[in-house]
Amino acid sequence: MSITPLMPVYPRCGVRPVRGEHCHLIDEDGTRYLDFASGIAVNLLGHSHEGLIGAIQQQAATLMHVSNLYGSPQGEALAQRLVDKTFADTVFFTNSGAEAVEAAIKTARAYHQHEDGDANRTELITFTNAFHGRTMATISASNQAKMHKGFMPLLAGFQYAEFDDLESAKALVSDKTAGFLVEPIQGEGGIRPASQEFINGLRALCDEHDLMLVFDEVQCGVARTGKLYAYEHYGIEPDIMATAKGIGGGFPLGACLATEKAARGMGFGTHGSTYGGNPLAMAAGTAVMDAVANDEFLAEVTEKGERLRARLEQFIGNYPDLFELVRGKGLMLGIKMKVESRPFFVHLRDHHQLLTVAAGDNTLRVLPPLVAGEAEFDEFLDKLSAGAASYQVPEAA
Repeated sequence: MSITPLMPVYPRCGVRPVRGEHCHLIDEDGTRYLDFASGIAVNLLGHSHEGLIGAIQQQAATLMHVSNLYGSPQGEALAQRLVDKTFADTVFFTNSGAEAVEAAIKTARAYHQHEDGDANRTELITFTNAFHGRTMATISASNQAKMHKGFMPLLAGFQYAEFDDLESAKALVSDKTAGFLVEPIQGEGGIRPASQEFINGLRALCDEHDLMLVFDEVQCGVARTGKLYAYEHYGIEPDIMATAKGIGGGFPLGACLATEKAARGMGFGTHGSTYGGNPLAMAAGTAVMDAVANDEFLAEVTEKGERLRARLEQFIGNYPDLFELVRGKGLMLGIKMKVESRPFFVHLRDHHQLLTVAAGDNTLRVLPPLVAGEAEFDEFLDKLSAGAASYQVPEAA
């Protein structure tokens, strides 16, 4: 038998973490890595936050799972906090970001297929270089051929427009359009914030045609950008939003948020989840909200992000052949490179014990835990500088 026990869908690297300490991961051989990947924007409180760990431990000893056949005091309380802090009136809890986006897609379609709607409106307009997940619906919502290969046929109901190009989006609106599905800041696509004009234009099109504006904030949400959710930077509100990653701080948790109007089609029996909203997940989500959903913490993230960005912008000037620019918001930063980013990301990991994340558009993602401080930023710049100084661009094949 040649296949590995873990299905070989990931090209796993040689780093094998077994323990975490604040902003560091420790390998099974004792090697310490500075973790500025945060499990791809998940471990926003680092790896040893007492409030999060304590909440999970206490809940695990009390009640982990009961299913959604029963009332959920824990789920009701966390949903109310999210409603109080966001545009939303109602919340559906999931186990992952892909499930949250699936729920958002269903909510947008159900809005039009409600008795007061237009059942012909079934299509969502999505955008180039987007990443919405790995389920059949979410890969169908992406225009990336590499995600489609081997899984054809795709699900119908998606049209692709150019990201941050309002005219491209407007040209696709038809009597079949149900709404737009968009990341306000693309993550996998290269830390690319949408422009104010683009987001304003999508909101105006939705208002004009009674369409659903669906935000995918799986990566950019939960304090990552210095706001609880990135839509707040734009001064508009979506109708539906998917959130996950940081909301559980490392425990699997996602959610679909919606206004009362947008959720009109989501009545009894329309959707469900065995594990979604289980008491253990709710304890984790509540601990995360306790830590991040306040003005002081969000202001700190903003201030840290501005300082780190300024230092990065100064740094990249030393290597004009390697780096082009820095973009993003808060502690969701991307360094766009003039060469392919993935070999450099590997070099930083393997030779300088610095963990980052490669992304599209030759971008290196910098996603530190939001609790990182000056000592961690100093270490990061030291490792990044050493990595840039020692890096040799691979010769083209």
